[in-house]
Amino acid sequence: MGDNRRMPPGNNALRVGVVGCGAFGRNHARVYRDLEADPSQNVQFAGVADLDFDRAQAIAKEFGTQAFRSLDELVAAGINAASVAVPTVSHLSGARQLIESGVDVLIEKPLAATVAEADELIELAQRHGRVAQAGHLERFNPAVRATVPLLTQPMFFEVHRLSVFTPRSLDVDVILDLMIHDLDVVLSFVKSPVKEIRAVGLPILSQKIDIANVRMEFESGCVANFTASRVSTERIRKLRFFQPHQYVSLDYSRQDVLVLTVEEPRSDAADLDPFNPGSVAASAFAGITPFKPKVEQQEPLRAELSSFLRAVRERSTPEVTLEDGRRALAVAIEIVDAIAEHSHRAKLMELTRE
Repeated sequence: MGDNRRMPPGNNALRVGVVGCGAFGRNHARVYRDLEADPSQNVQFAGVADLDFDRAQAIAKEFGTQAFRSLDELVAAGINAASVAVPTVSHLSGARQLIESGVDVLIEKPLAATVAEADELIELAQRHGRVAQAGHLERFNPAVRATVPLLTQPMFFEVHRLSVFTPRSLDVDVILDLMIHDLDVVLSFVKSPVKEIRAVGLPILSQKIDIANVRMEFESGCVANFTASRVSTERIRKLRFFQPHQYVSLDYSRQDVLVLTVEEPRSDAADLDPFNPGSVAASAFAGITPFKPKVEQQEPLRAELSSFLRAVRERSTPEVTLEDGRRALAVAIEIVDAIAEHSHRAKLMELTRE
């Protein structure tokens, strides 16, 4: 994939870094530290960079690496790849500097602040021949991976992602903070253009939208309902969908999948007694077979970063491309616009100001 001047020669370790030392950056630092301790990964954790140098030093001390005051210093340390975990508004500027310096990047979700910025990131990575991955973590959730082989023709989704309130990520709406995870997964499952979006949302404890419900229809005829909240009293991460003769329930948090398959009814069922539990008819009408596919338990972030580093070594296309990140971002922005239009129509903004 183009310029390889930053690739380590022979069997030398990949030198990796983290840009941004907030909650996401700290988790990336933790996993890179763990990967460095695994001889099979052949990784060196070069350090973390943040404009808040005290915070960078605290993270560096916690995970036994070096702190840098700027991207320039981190790049000068000879890194081959980096996670970009700065606030969304700085994704483009931070990733641009890394890409132009010959560093491969994993950019946390949402990919950028606007679709135009996402397009610029895609163009930059292509022009400089860099491996660039969008940080959509749930694609690496073992339950999601176990579900992919089950897909046939999904026609209806019901998705819930509820969290208790936290001051983290209040610079973006709940759509770009939480729902975007599920938008990316459903878009990857359905593989059909979005036809129509209807949405409603409200700010509750912040100045941004904290709870939202979306109904989305695809060109294929599939319909998806999404509910996302960051002001819930409980934490729920569930996705359910129906496809011909099958119902699939996925729990992100438990990394668990349940499949119910409806068998074709027997041709002689009409001649049998459905009210006699011992009759053949009873089994014919209750022809539902439960199945739980094997799910290999693993931390999604470790799977994500391992996949990213594999793409860097092999100079291959990442599992989640920048184009995937752009697609989810574009739909998320459409949803935010649809909520604004609904709020205006329903005079919700006036109500929230009273």
